[in-house]
Amino acid sequence: MDLSLSTRTVPGAGGDRTVVEVGGEIDVYTAPKLREQLVELVNDGSYHLVVDMERVDFLDSTGLGVLVGGLKRVRAHEGSLRLVCNQERILKIFRITGLTKVFPIHTSVDEAVNAVD
Repeated sequence: MDLSLSTRTVPGAGGDRTVVEVGGEIDVYTAPKLREQLVELVNDGSYHLVVDMERVDFLDSTGLGVLVGGLKRVRAHEGSLRLVCNQERILKIFRITGLTKVFPIHTSVDEAVNAVD
């Protein structure tokens, strides 16, 4: 399965947020595409990102690594990376790995965009 990516800027309570909508599978084959997108956004000055994972069907350790790398990049610029996920099978991966303590995880894009850092 492929990975689909799209981005848009949304005004939020704490300022503008860049929402990255991700669909499909984030695995060893598709994760580099997501990494490239996150790097490009940070290089272009987008430091407050919301990764919308509502349409993600599968996530492996490579995908988790890309998200952690993205978090490190935005934090280097005093930014934030929030996740939107409401699928139990994906949330379970974050719980098992302890990453629920690292990433703010929201149930909707509106909630994530309006969260204040």
